[in-house]
Amino acid sequence: MTATAAEKTTAAEKTGARTDEAASVITGARERIDSLDDRIIGLIQERMAVSAVIQEARIASGGRRVNLSREMEILDHFREALGKPGTALAMTLLELCRGRI
Repeated sequence: MTATAAEKTTAAEKTGARTDEAASVITGARERIDSLDDRIIGLIQERMAVSAVIQEARIASGGRRVNLSREMEILDHFREALGKPGTALAMTLLELCRGRI
C-alpha cells in the first residue's frame, strides 16, 4: 500500500516547526488546546441552557428577557479578567445566550 502525499508530510511540516523535537511539543500542545476547546464549548452550551432558565423565569414573572445591568456586570468581569479582548468575548457569550427561548 502506498502512502498519499498528505501521509508523507512530516510532523515538522504540519506544525511549521524546524525540528522534530519542536514539532512534537507543538503536536502535544495542539492536542491539549483541542481538548480545552471541547471543554470550553461544553461550558458555553451549559451556560446557554442556564441563561434560558433565567430568561424563562424572568419573562414568566412579567420581566424583560434581558437584564442590562447584569450584562454590564458580566462585561466588566470579563474585561477585568482578560483585558479589552475579554469584553468582546463576553459580548459573544451574551449574544449566544440571548433569546434562545
